[in-house]
Amino acid sequence: MAKKPLNIGMVGYGFMGRTHSNAFSQVGHFFDLPYKPVLKAICARDAAKASAFAEQWGYELSETDWKKLVERKDIDLIDIASPNDTHMEIAIAAAKAGKMVMCEKPLGRNAAELQKMVEEVEKAGVPNMVWYNYRRVPAVMLAKQLIDEGKLGKIFHYRAKFLQDWTISKDLPQGGAGLWRLDVGVAGSGVTGDLLAHCIDTAMWLNGSIDTVSGMTETFIKERHHALTGKTEKVGIDDASLFLARFHNGSLATFEATRYARGHKALYTLEINGEHASIFWDLHDLHRLQYFDHRDEGRVRGWRSLHITDGDHPYMGKWWVPGLQIGYEHTFIHQAADFLDALGKGKPAAPTFRDALATDQVTDAVLKSARTKQWENVSA
Repeated sequence: MAKKPLNIGMVGYGFMGRTHSNAFSQVGHFFDLPYKPVLKAICARDAAKASAFAEQWGYELSETDWKKLVERKDIDLIDIASPNDTHMEIAIAAAKAGKMVMCEKPLGRNAAELQKMVEEVEKAGVPNMVWYNYRRVPAVMLAKQLIDEGKLGKIFHYRAKFLQDWTISKDLPQGGAGLWRLDVGVAGSGVTGDLLAHCIDTAMWLNGSIDTVSGMTETFIKERHHALTGKTEKVGIDDASLFLARFHNGSLATFEATRYARGHKALYTLEINGEHASIFWDLHDLHRLQYFDHRDEGRVRGWRSLHITDGDHPYMGKWWVPGLQIGYEHTFIHQAADFLDALGKGKPAAPTFRDALATDQVTDAVLKSARTKQWENVSA
C-alpha cells in the first residue's frame, strides 16, 4: 500500500536541525509507518547556509522567512529547531495555519510562554510533539516497562545528573550562533531549562508528577562579552542548578546539572531505588541498563548489566541482530516513528505540548526557589 506523504518544513539547521532531518530521512527505512516523511523545505536566516543545508540533506527548497514557510500550502508539519526565543511565535503561527507542530525543548523560555503555546495548538486541534528524545532510548524505555510492571515495587528515591564543561572559559562570549544558550533573553534560563529539563521530563514520565522543589543555582562568570552587541554584559543564565524534589508518590529526588564539571561533555545518569529493585542508566553506556533485584537468590544476588540489543527489547527489533548496538541519533528516529504511528491511529504522541508544560512548571519552580531560598510548590 502506498504511504501518504507528509511534507516537512524545518526551521533551523544547527545541531538539532541535523538530528531531526536525519530522523525523518531514516525512519521509513526501518519502521513500517502510514506516512512517508518528505523533506520539503528548510528555513534559516542565512540564505547561502540554508541552501547548502538543503542540498546536503535532500530538502527540495530553502526559505529565509519562517512566516513564508508556515504559509506554504505544500507543508504539512512545521518542525522547530531554532533558538528558544523563536519557539512560541512560530508554533502559534503554525497551529493557526493548521499545521502539525513538532518543537525542540525547552518548548518555551518559561511556563507562561508555554501555556500560550499549549492553548493555541489545542484550540487549533493540530497534532503536536516535543523532542524529549531520551524517553526513546531503548534502555530507558525498558526501565519504564519494568516500573509500570511493578518490578521495582514502591519507589523511594530518584536521582539524576547532567554534567558538561563547555562554558568554563571566561573568554567564551554570550549570544550569537552557537552561543545563544548563554544569552538569557534568547535561552530563558541556563542549565535548568536546557539540561535539567531533559532530566525532569524523563523523571516524571518514569515516576509521576513532582509536587515540591527546593533549588539552588549559580552563575560563576557574572559578565561576558556579547557577540552581537560587542559590549560586556551581565550574564543572566544559570551555569549550575541543583534541586531537591518530592514526587507525588512520596519518593524523594535529587537533580543536578552544570556546565562547569571539568572532564564531562554530556554525562547524564539516572538511578531509581524501589522496595524490590533498583535501576541505573548512563548516557555514555546508553545501550545498557543496570538492574538489581533483591528477590533474586542470595547466592547470585547482585547488579546485572542488561545489554539492550535483543529483538524483544524496546525498538531493537527494528534494527540489527542481537549484540549490535545503536546510538544517540536513533532516539530521534524512534521519536519520529512514534509520532507518525500515532498520527496514523489518530492518537496524540507523548510528550505533547501539554506534557512539556508540566516540565516547564517544574523548572519555573526550581528557579523561583533559588531566588526565594524556600521550598516551592509546582503549579499545575
